[in-house]
Amino acid sequence: MRRVANLVAYCAQYEFEDLIAEVTGADRVEVNDEAALEFSRRAYKLLRLGTRSPRLAGALAPSPSTVRLERDYELFFPIFNHNYELYALRALPGWRARCRTAACFITEVWANPPEYLLELLSQFDHIFVGTRHCVEDVARLSGRPCSYLPQAADVLRFSPWPNQPPRDIDVCNIGRRSPTTHEALVKLAAGRKIFYYFDTFAAGSGSDHKQRTFRVSNPRQHRLLLASLLQRSRYFIANRSRINEPELTGGHEEIAGRFYEGAAAGAVILGEPPNTDEFRSQFGWPDAVIRMPFDCADVERVLADLDADRERLARIGHENARQAALQHDWNHRLEAVFRTLGLNPTPSMIERQQRLRELAARPFPGR
Repeated sequence: MRRVANLVAYCAQYEFEDLIAEVTGADRVEVNDEAALEFSRRAYKLLRLGTRSPRLAGALAPSPSTVRLERDYELFFPIFNHNYELYALRALPGWRARCRTAACFITEVWANPPEYLLELLSQFDHIFVGTRHCVEDVARLSGRPCSYLPQAADVLRFSPWPNQPPRDIDVCNIGRRSPTTHEALVKLAAGRKIFYYFDTFAAGSGSDHKQRTFRVSNPRQHRLLLASLLQRSRYFIANRSRINEPELTGGHEEIAGRFYEGAAAGAVILGEPPNTDEFRSQFGWPDAVIRMPFDCADVERVLADLDADRERLARIGHENARQAALQHDWNHRLEAVFRTLGLNPTPSMIERQQRLRELAARPFPGR
């Protein structure tokens, strides 16, 4: 979807695609006509609701711009940023006949997912979703097996090792944020007490314009920039997914991608994580996240208390980076997909796993 869906938040999924291509030699098919695709989707939705027949609606809806596969493949694995992108499957007619095994990854599915789109997944052997609470709903609506697949990061890109740069940025706070916490940090920065890195562009999308977002022309370069920033940040603010959009989440708490990025970069993470067993399982080591309220007017005191123990901060950063290398690289997620589908890892996947283990074995300085 990268040629038609270029919001900054989607760069993490495109990073996953890049890694898959790197370790498997996969071909990538790209949707390239957003207007035709959206017109076809709207027509299909109306026809589907009117006829109550997916087959008839598919036959009558105008066809989007299409791409045809030229050969057979062992695996088809499309990645969707959210469930409303699923209609893009119609841009690839005949894909099922060309692919021995088919699975997909939908990064976000929230409350009341659209049935007319999820039923398009009926030809897949397995569906992976990046939000834990919706697994059963997706399985029921699609009629296919469904599993939770957490987000991750390119740990080899984000890790501060082996050549760790100085952490000159005191606090990094990007994406959606609390006005209360942000204003307190701006005040500290204005008083030249900290180096505070934050977004300065206007909030532009989402419910009530709560998402601070922008468009990215080169996802790979953006991820490089983000990794460079986090490697140089002492504290990184991360909160549970969509924390300021309860009307979207329906009360469900999910793990945002920021936790994986901050941990991989060896930053000390501050914020409100999801209060779920899933989060405690994935981030179960001590001080993985230092709890700080989303609205924290007293953030200066929080920072001062933490700064009083620099040895503890160093150990937190080291353990975050180590644990990310052990369990939160995109390669770990691809291995989970392959295990589920009964596929053997490629030699490049095995080689990357060894590099991650070597990175995780790096001793804490001073031992």
